[in-house]
Amino acid sequence: MHQDSEPRPNGARARGAESRLRLALPNKGRLATAALDLLERAGLEPQMVGDRALRADLGEDFTALFVRPRDIPEFVADGAADLGITGSDLVAESGRPVEVLLPLGFGRCRLVLAGRDDGVADPADLPDGVRIATSFPRAAERWFTERGRSITLVPVSGAAEIAPHLGVADVIVDLVTTGSTLKMNGLRELATIAASEAVLIGRPGIEEGDAGLSVRQLSAALESVLRANGKRYLMANVPRSALSELKRVLPGLNGPTIVDVMNAGEHVAAHAVVDATAVYRTIAALKELGAEGILVTRIERLMP
Repeated sequence: MHQDSEPRPNGARARGAESRLRLALPNKGRLATAALDLLERAGLEPQMVGDRALRADLGEDFTALFVRPRDIPEFVADGAADLGITGSDLVAESGRPVEVLLPLGFGRCRLVLAGRDDGVADPADLPDGVRIATSFPRAAERWFTERGRSITLVPVSGAAEIAPHLGVADVIVDLVTTGSTLKMNGLRELATIAASEAVLIGRPGIEEGDAGLSVRQLSAALESVLRANGKRYLMANVPRSALSELKRVLPGLNGPTIVDVMNAGEHVAAHAVVDATAVYRTIAALKELGAEGILVTRIERLMP
């Protein structure tokens, strides 16, 4: 195995091609787009050899494998991949032994029980043995079993919404984001079975072995990007006489950082991280305190 002769700045060493950690990624859809965007923002842009490539280098430590999101828990549990990014609903449905290392905050949706608009409004009114069309049979059966109910599963691979109208099933269990697709198909939500979002998963024990350092560094890099979402870095020259009021205006993460400015007279430089949604009001409040030279910038990463 080839290794660099000198340590890399972050303390890890570059891996040879045969020892890179394999990261399974969704091969298409919104989950794939969001996962690639997150990795690129973390400094791990895939080096693709073609639009249809099934693998790509991610920096010096990782190789991306592009597969169906539903197959990713299987790949990771079986050792075909060391890590993966997929939906937590698919992880739960697979029932395979993987470790959830980090929630990623995108791909949020809900697994819901839904029926026809002209049907029952309360799940308690569904009869035992109710027919349920779903591509999430484990989740559906688990939810009803926990409530002491029996069901009849009608497995489908897609377009579950049509099943109640065809008489194939009485209700469905399916993923929704806004619920608009259900409404368009004459269905209404009866209950939320589970919430879901994209997660970083790993094979059991991966953080404890030789790969642990690289895994922890990957998690930290992704988390720093996620923590920066919706945040802005704000700087302003503020009169010293207004410092007592400044913390109210710039609470930041731990209060503003105050720095003396050379030849600035009665002004000091105030630095703080603020919510993007609060920037407008914060600038107005700073102007009322007599602040000058206000600058707002985006944040690529934010470490605790």
